[in-house]
Amino acid sequence: MIYGISLILLSIIAVPSLILSKKPNAKELLDKVQPYQGWIGLIFSIFGIWGIISSLLSLNLLGSAPIWWVTLFVGSIVEATLGFLLGFPVISKMLSKNAPDYEQKSRKIREKLVPLQGKLGILGVISGIWIITASFLFTV
Repeated sequence: MIYGISLILLSIIAVPSLILSKKPNAKELLDKVQPYQGWIGLIFSIFGIWGIISSLLSLNLLGSAPIWWVTLFVGSIVEATLGFLLGFPVISKMLSKNAPDYEQKSRKIREKLVPLQGKLGILGVISGIWIITASFLFTV
């Protein structure tokens, strides 16, 4: 359940325009989080990668609880991807110290990935809600 809540929070950070259209007074809170967005994304990306690895290591659950396993696997993929998109500026900064031409390449990559951020944010909210629901329905 905590995993679903954290995925929803990450998605809210990833898609602030969706939240601001519903609640205009949320801008103050989102502005406070903005400076830490890259680091939050990097941490969630690591947790998402760990979730993918954990899911692959527990393939035996696929026979006894397939819906739960798929839920955790897809949630981990969404978390790792959203975390990577949010943490991309921090990752880019770390890598550009060693390679000066990397900064231009990273900007091009970022321009291609930004349109996916909104769609993945919505998918993250849906996945987070489903993970919370599934934690009540399919306890292992």
